[in-house]
Amino acid sequence: MKELDHRSVLKQIPPQPGVYRMLDAAGEVLYVGKAKDLKRRVSSYFGRALNRRLQVMVSQIADIQVTVTRTEGEALLLENNLIKSHKPRFNVLLRDDKSYPYIYLSTQDRFPRLAFYRGSRKGEGRYFGPYPSAWAVRETLQLLQKLFPVRQCEDTFYSTRSRPCLQYQIKRCTAPCCGFVAAQDYAMDVDHSVKFLEGRTDEVIAELGERMEVAAQALEFERAAALRDQIATLRRIQQRQYVTADGGDLDIVACAEEGGVVCVQVFFVRNGRNLGNKAFFPQVPDAASPEAVLSAFLAQFYGDKQIPPELLVNAEPEEHAFLESAFSEQAGRRVTIKHRVRGDRARWLEMAASNAELALKSRLGSRAGYARRLDALRDVLDLDELPGRMECFDISHTRGELTVASCVVFDAEGPRKSDYRRFNIEDITPGDDYAAMEQALTRRYKRIRKGEVPLPDILFIDGGKGQLSAVAGVLQELGVTGVQLVGVAKGPDRKAGAEQLWVPGRKTPVLPRPDSPAMHLVQQIRDEAHRFAITGHRQRRDKARRTSVLEQIPGVGPKRRQNLLRAFGGLRGLARAAPEEIARVEGISADLARQIHEAVRERG
Repeated sequence: MKELDHRSVLKQIPPQPGVYRMLDAAGEVLYVGKAKDLKRRVSSYFGRALNRRLQVMVSQIADIQVTVTRTEGEALLLENNLIKSHKPRFNVLLRDDKSYPYIYLSTQDRFPRLAFYRGSRKGEGRYFGPYPSAWAVRETLQLLQKLFPVRQCEDTFYSTRSRPCLQYQIKRCTAPCCGFVAAQDYAMDVDHSVKFLEGRTDEVIAELGERMEVAAQALEFERAAALRDQIATLRRIQQRQYVTADGGDLDIVACAEEGGVVCVQVFFVRNGRNLGNKAFFPQVPDAASPEAVLSAFLAQFYGDKQIPPELLVNAEPEEHAFLESAFSEQAGRRVTIKHRVRGDRARWLEMAASNAELALKSRLGSRAGYARRLDALRDVLDLDELPGRMECFDISHTRGELTVASCVVFDAEGPRKSDYRRFNIEDITPGDDYAAMEQALTRRYKRIRKGEVPLPDILFIDGGKGQLSAVAGVLQELGVTGVQLVGVAKGPDRKAGAEQLWVPGRKTPVLPRPDSPAMHLVQQIRDEAHRFAITGHRQRRDKARRTSVLEQIPGVGPKRRQNLLRAFGGLRGLARAAPEEIARVEGISADLARQIHEAVRERG
């Protein structure tokens, strides 16, 4: 390979902020970086002693391309986008494309609702978070519902109610849909919810204490006791959740490394409350230092997310000043990154580092166990080498309706969830699992033949000899070869651990021991396919049930649906109405009333 004339390249690079890309002889991107001064940063790769990783990278550089930006913030965003699109092998790669969930309050409504929310925060209302997981949001919403009964139902459900729902009966809502609560009292519950989410729990407790005293003086002892219990619950929550009494917003980020695997643990603190934590396992080049890992992690993680005013880290990231400047520009306020801290902040960092180490040990332990299972599976199936990619299909339906097929993928690292796929099965005889499997395999493996998806080493099918034979016929028809088929059939007593493995060409099944690591792996893959299929089927079924029969009637648009549901208090009341009663609703003709009556009665 022709050696790069770096001196002539450096002459063309300006001393301005921007992004640089290192390319090899084939034009593949080796590394993407950002800099406040491109000339100085790129020059540093050629004028000083480098570690082994950078020496290898520099030896492969055939070209250097730069993009000048106006500010450090623009450089940070561009670097983040280029890393995501090119996935250079010498960069730290963070797989975290999902947006984080929030709690949403529809402040524009007369009776606002609280809800789980994920997406852009450009609409009306207030957003509280981010939370590290959907579970953390739902737990907080359940807690709020017990403390302050603010409605959490969808607007479509709320607007059509004529009587209170179950949430009112179990004292989780005050039924504003039916006028059972005064606007002033409801507004007080909303105000308390907001203060709780903002970390102002002391104010809420003080207000509830005053109301408790007033109730006691008025001899409303039952009301006073309820307020007392509410205060006690809030105090317990306060003791459990609070990290800092100053109500600050900050993230605590700690990095741990062992055996070439890196874990970065992030704790989210908002308004002094610990909203939870999340562990990340970025793909890291060999010999990358904690400082380099943290620098790359922070740049990618906060490249398109809301940034708190303070970040605590357990090692000073490379390009510390650059990151602070870019984050401050992106947030529109000062953002500081601190690693030398004392007191409470030092203890928080120690807690985050400890969690990172625990998550790392767990990951390494599960990796070792998974490797043993793979090795045992190779022996059981008498394979020449360890399988690199495995797929498993399963079918789920309810009495043949709304059939869904799942495909889950495992590789040498474990489940590869980004490659999971579901298939809505149509135009088959209800309950025909063979036809459903054939349709799913055909759709999946046509993409494999086009080169859009890698070919698996092993294809597991939940079924015995008959199902396996049908699958072999489908693959033969598609011209797919080189895949080891394995049918996972339940044993004679249909007990877990007694499964039989059917392999084409063998007259008898393979019968691993119930405690065999190979059987544990097969069960894990089969159960994951089953779970993924059932989840998809339930989602499809629930969606079908949520779809009103009125939406399928020509001439019944949103306005007429709303008038009908309001007039009869819902679909059940509409189903009991005669065509003449339906025709009295505004906008409904006699002919349309008869169509509506027939459609609703048929739906049952």
